[in-house]
Amino acid sequence: SALQGPRMQNTTEEGKIGKIQLPREIFQSLSSWTVHVVVTVLNIQQLGMFEEVNQTGQVLDNIVVGIMVGETSISGLQDPIQLTFVHEQLPSGVTPQCVFWDPSKGMAGGWSSSGCVTQPRDKRTVCSCNHLTFFTLLLNPALEKSTARALMAVATAGCGVAVAFSIFTITFCIFLRCRFRSEENLRINLGLHMNLMGSLLLLNLAFLLNSGLSARTQLGTCKVLGGFTHYCLLCCFTWMLLEGCHLYLLFVKVLGTYIHHYLAKLCLVGWGFPALVVGVAGIIGSYGEYIIQTTDHQVIAHLCWITSKYLLVHYITNCGYFSLIFLFNMAVFGVVTQKSCCLQGTGVIHQDRKAWKVALVAVGLFCLLGTTWALAFLTHSTSSAPILYLFTILNSVQGIFIFIWLVVLYYPKTKETTGSLSHIIRHDKTTTVSQD
Repeated sequence: SALQGPRMQNTTEEGKIGKIQLPREIFQSLSSWTVHVVVTVLNIQQLGMFEEVNQTGQVLDNIVVGIMVGETSISGLQDPIQLTFVHEQLPSGVTPQCVFWDPSKGMAGGWSSSGCVTQPRDKRTVCSCNHLTFFTLLLNPALEKSTARALMAVATAGCGVAVAFSIFTITFCIFLRCRFRSEENLRINLGLHMNLMGSLLLLNLAFLLNSGLSARTQLGTCKVLGGFTHYCLLCCFTWMLLEGCHLYLLFVKVLGTYIHHYLAKLCLVGWGFPALVVGVAGIIGSYGEYIIQTTDHQVIAHLCWITSKYLLVHYITNCGYFSLIFLFNMAVFGVVTQKSCCLQGTGVIHQDRKAWKVALVAVGLFCLLGTTWALAFLTHSTSSAPILYLFTILNSVQGIFIFIWLVVLYYPKTKETTGSLSHIIRHDKTTTVSQD
């Protein structure tokens, strides 16, 4: 429709889906006395447009409203435009958020709330934005500010305790390695556990440094801190994978072939591969400031991490990488469980009643390393506070669980446990040879 120019007051258009109010400032900035105002209402479900990768919120009624005045791009308005979206009473646990489509976000564009203010009201939401483009109302799972701050507090306290127990565990492993110098298999197992605990120690320290320093650091320092945090997380995941591989060799392949410098090669993979990934991510500029905020733009924390522009890096290197590790470890879990059940019919359990405990504890470590981090997939697109608390608590105190596991497994009956495990391995070798 054609609208009059500079002399015109604020213009309001109402429709079935809501109301649009354009400020006079828009028309005063135009040179022409007559301009065309184009309002486009799109059903994105039918058109298959405006689809963001890993979108957490739901578009209200699948409706996107596009506004264009004249043929020029309009932004930086002092007096913002107002869009009123009409809807039914929103259910509890859902928070509306005014967003616009940003083509520069991510690889294929995405929703952004920059320059928009959300004002929820009874059965309607008013969006005030300082530019013209395509707008919509996202219905996001709500995370209250008090809950988010409580989760941050729990994570910080848990990480502090985990740092202490990680140091205790590494010290305990060093003590056992010195005490049983002749038990090569035991020393390899303890070496693996030490490296895993070392990665957890670094991860907890990185989180504490990140949450405490990121809000006051310069951009260059924040990039380094973000890369270091990402490196520690990948090291943690990689050593979980190596624990699963070693468990497979121990119970399935029974280490029939001697591997020269076995632990050194594992260290090269466990600490070297994450460095390669982080190096590539750093070269393309993936790290920077990442702001955690509620859907009403209340800032909860500043972190140095992978920026929102490179979310694909996060999904590939963190989510995708851990998914593969988790699936592999679950497969190993099934094989080891089947192997342990088969041993019950060989007479091993009757010869040594503690053998099943050794297998159970070994499988318990494997389950512990994989299952707790898998809870992250249950927290995606959900406002379930109990699951968020469970994920935060279990992973922040993971070092405590491993410390208790090691104490129960290796002390005070280290020789007995090692002998039982060695007996199972020797028996399995003899059975395999006799079958061949």
